[in-house]
Amino acid sequence: MGIIGWIILGLLAGMAAKILLPGRDPGGFIGTTLIGIAGAFLGGWISAEWLDHPINKSFFDGPTWIAAIGGSLVLLIAYRLVFGNSRDRR
Repeated sequence: MGIIGWIILGLLAGMAAKILLPGRDPGGFIGTTLIGIAGAFLGGWISAEWLDHPINKSFFDGPTWIAAIGGSLVLLIAYRLVFGNSRDRR
């Protein structure tokens, strides 16, 4: 799976993370999308390096999707903790 596949996977993982963690994010839709892309890369890297699950060449590999969504969730939670819910302070 190439870089474009990881970006598409990240977009979808970001949407899945947003569905699993609803609420208003400080970055809005664009920020959540970028967090999803970064989370897909992070989840894939953690899966390959630490969990001993090599990255599959297939786009439809279940463990790769779980790792990407998990990475997106971790980054979304960290983002909310660091930047807070700045939209509520108006």
